[in-house]
Amino acid sequence: MVTAQPEAVELAAWREELTAVLDSPQFRHAPSLGQLLSYLCEKRFSGDTSQVKEYSIGVEVFHRGEDFDQEADSIVRVGVNRLRKRLAEYYAAEGASHRIQITIPVGQYVPVFRALEESVPKLSAPPAAAAPRTVQRGLWWGSGALALLILVAVALWFGHERPQTAPSPGAAAAPVTSADMLVGLPPGDEVRILAGSARSLVDHAGKLWSADTDFSGGTAVRNEARRIARTQETAFYRTSRTGQFRYDIPLKPGVYELRLHFAEAVYGAENSGVGGEGSRLMTVRANGKALLEHFDVFADAGGGQIADVRVFPDLKPAADGRLHLEFAGEAGGEATVSAIEILPGLPGRMRPVRLLARQTPYYSNDSQWWSPDDYFEGGQLATYAEPVGGTDDPEMYETERWGNFSYAIPAPPGRYAVVLHFAARHRGWDQPPGGEAQPVEHVFNVFCNGRAILINFDLAREAQHGDVVVRRVAGVTPNAQGKILLSFVPVRGYATVTGIEVVAQ
Repeated sequence: MVTAQPEAVELAAWREELTAVLDSPQFRHAPSLGQLLSYLCEKRFSGDTSQVKEYSIGVEVFHRGEDFDQEADSIVRVGVNRLRKRLAEYYAAEGASHRIQITIPVGQYVPVFRALEESVPKLSAPPAAAAPRTVQRGLWWGSGALALLILVAVALWFGHERPQTAPSPGAAAAPVTSADMLVGLPPGDEVRILAGSARSLVDHAGKLWSADTDFSGGTAVRNEARRIARTQETAFYRTSRTGQFRYDIPLKPGVYELRLHFAEAVYGAENSGVGGEGSRLMTVRANGKALLEHFDVFADAGGGQIADVRVFPDLKPAADGRLHLEFAGEAGGEATVSAIEILPGLPGRMRPVRLLARQTPYYSNDSQWWSPDDYFEGGQLATYAEPVGGTDDPEMYETERWGNFSYAIPAPPGRYAVVLHFAARHRGWDQPPGGEAQPVEHVFNVFCNGRAILINFDLAREAQHGDVVVRRVAGVTPNAQGKILLSFVPVRGYATVTGIEVVAQ
């Protein structure tokens, strides 16, 4: 992208402001942040922002080599977020009266030079103290009318976009910066369809799922199960489309990642039907190419009423601009699907998965979007008011899943890095009210697809130099069911984890 070069007068004012910022104590004592700010501003001054990318910043500013892996190394994201914070501190104090202020919008790296009068929008002018009473009333009615119009517009928008049913408890509004704006992830349209549903839904991550659409054939079926394992989104699996059917979904040109959501609602001991493995087999094709053959939801998930997600990267729409998905039952049976998710994809690999053990999404200080807890079974969630040390983002570590639990994270064939985030605490859920703080013992093993990756992991001992502990395991491959199965097994006390990342290598 090439940005228009500023006019000479404007450019002089911008350079003057940059000089003032760099001469301030906040930046004189942080030369690395000053160097980063200078680099970004010089690119903006020249009007050429094509090099303001994470890779080029990592190589040219942070002196990473040509093999710099921006997915595994977050130095650029961390540095830019620290720069944002330092600029905010500067303009809240010494630079508060400056006519021009420098900001770096979240999700971007190109600086914005904003005049002070633009920084605070003026909704309406207050009435003058000496104004006649009739003028004051006119201003009040004008403001009231404007507010009423805004409320009506908002109501109409929400009436169109929000689901007809209430969101699940704990559901959060979409964050200001969505997953589409994440550094390293491609922007584009996202498609989320609840198969068999007549109503839309907002999930715990604030994402809107539409009612069933773009299908032909099959029958809408309702599942009355109260609980579906390995998900917070039980409502996803309350309906499904079953039989012989297809979806023809319009998409813009590009590369996409397909996620299919299943849950066996008929067969199994917990359900009204009989049978189990082998009771339902099906084939799924995308644009005529088989994605799944002889697919058994029950066997793949390990039982009935268990959420089962399969991921397929590197898909493109057909020549007619649609993704054609065919679901066909085998041996006289019926196919089924609960939800379809299509996201802008990364060529040849899966989008990164980042989970935090909480019920709402989170946008971390290193410009990464973390989804709410998902794919888990067992354990409990805990939230702590006391912040942890050893991190510039303590809010990220204020929750955890503890107990004896596992995660089955879907992933297509390939090699992945798994990153586990832990937080050690001196005050825990088991401390009696008013009692003396006791160390919480967490000694546990972690297995990945049955292979031990952490043995007798003593969180308190590992956290001697800071409360936060991060462990990375490379070269992980999914199992035959397309899952990275992480099992957290207590040895003494309980196992625990705050966040999990799965990134394609």
